[in-house]
Amino acid sequence: MLPDDSPLDPKAVLAAALRSERERSGMSLSELAKQARLAKSTLSQLESGAGNPNVETLWALATALDLPVSRLIDPPRPKVGVIRNGEGTPLTSEGGDYAAYLMSAGPTGVTRDVYRLNVEIGPGRISEPHSVGIIEHVIIGSGRALVGPTSNPIELGAGDYMVYPGDVEHMFQALTPGVLATLISENR
Repeated sequence: MLPDDSPLDPKAVLAAALRSERERSGMSLSELAKQARLAKSTLSQLESGAGNPNVETLWALATALDLPVSRLIDPPRPKVGVIRNGEGTPLTSEGGDYAAYLMSAGPTGVTRDVYRLNVEIGPGRISEPHSVGIIEHVIIGSGRALVGPTSNPIELGAGDYMVYPGDVEHMFQALTPGVLATLISENR
């Protein structure tokens, strides 16, 4: 939460942003649902503020709309803001072992988002390719994880940094309990 601000309802923020971005792109509800490989009813629920999407759904929508996920979930913020550990709405994977918290969204015209990752031992997260040109940077804060393109993931430990293309299938899998990491997604 930001100082002196009341929290915004994440579902309402997503609903408004999704509707606005879909209309800006000129896509119908059916067209966006098809491109994102979602049921039209799911998309309709999200636009009405009734849905509860997982991270895969948000990435699919952002990819179909050709924009960063942050544009769908990050409300406007003042120039100085603080997000405390444990605050924010996590984007979780279907398996529930992966949670990404948006810490900072790139301003309009800049495609750079910063996420805090909290990952537990489990099957890990396999990410479908994002938009062409997306690059991901990962810094491990604690624990060990298998990270990078699924064709050649690399084991990283606390303090390690890795950069890899986000426009190919990639993964993040905790090898120890309680992995904390920072993920920066940017478009070059």
